[in-house]
Amino acid sequence: MVFRRLCKCFCPMRFSIMLSKSNAVMWDDPGIMRIATFNANSIRSRLDIILAWLDDHSPDVLCIQETKVQDCDFPALPFLEKGYEVTYRGQKSYNGVAVISRARPTAVQFGFDDGESPDETRLVYTRFGPVHIVNTYVPQGREINHEMYQYKLNWFRRLRTYFESHFSPRMKVLWLGDLNVAREPMDIHNSEVQAKHVCYHVDVREAFAETQSWGFVDVFRKYHPEPGQFTFFDYRTPNAAKRKMGWRIDHMLATKSLAAKSTDSYIDLDPRLKPKPSDHTFLVADFNL
Repeated sequence: MVFRRLCKCFCPMRFSIMLSKSNAVMWDDPGIMRIATFNANSIRSRLDIILAWLDDHSPDVLCIQETKVQDCDFPALPFLEKGYEVTYRGQKSYNGVAVISRARPTAVQFGFDDGESPDETRLVYTRFGPVHIVNTYVPQGREINHEMYQYKLNWFRRLRTYFESHFSPRMKVLWLGDLNVAREPMDIHNSEVQAKHVCYHVDVREAFAETQSWGFVDVFRKYHPEPGQFTFFDYRTPNAAKRKMGWRIDHMLATKSLAAKSTDSYIDLDPRLKPKPSDHTFLVADFNL
């Protein structure tokens, strides 16, 4: 049975979307589970790159941020034709989150439920068997003296409360996405000149650390403690990826029980080197469940 709730283009944020093929399956015994995250910076512009990456890497779950498309224009069909489930919430030209998965999630929730702005196009929760995945696109913040920077700091506080309200650190929870923060100096190629940047300022790093302290382990750093590992390369810097002039602002954070099941994590730089790429690239982790 195909479940398809169509949205109205003039109000894309009112509806959640799950499109699934009739032979879709629920998550049963996952074994090795490959999970990836990618800020597409427009899923329609990066569709060919994403589809090729799915063919080459066969993830079980791919979480996408900054889809930049209202729900009724989301390019679901190419994913459905490959046998994937598609869960998403978006808006025209800005934000947007999606989960592409081999199995149908057993639970889906968009946005916060704390009485403030739900920000449904920045957060989507999905569950696959024992694994709870929170896919987030954290606000960038614009400038230190801008109101959006304070909104960003509060967003991290709300996210900490969200984890406290919905989960336990004993559960297998994965928080991932474009978090728009570099935690340490080695997460930026030139951290010495970035002290006032909204993705590295001391306040945002402390806000990130406080949210992470709820019970998360940096899965990527478990396997790559060395510097020079980046997921974002500014378009304005010529040949930034080849020159290794980047930031690590995309993260994959797992509770201890889930991190203990991880077997590898890596950044795939190749998509960033392709024609017309996103300014981000794919971050991947494997778990033996």
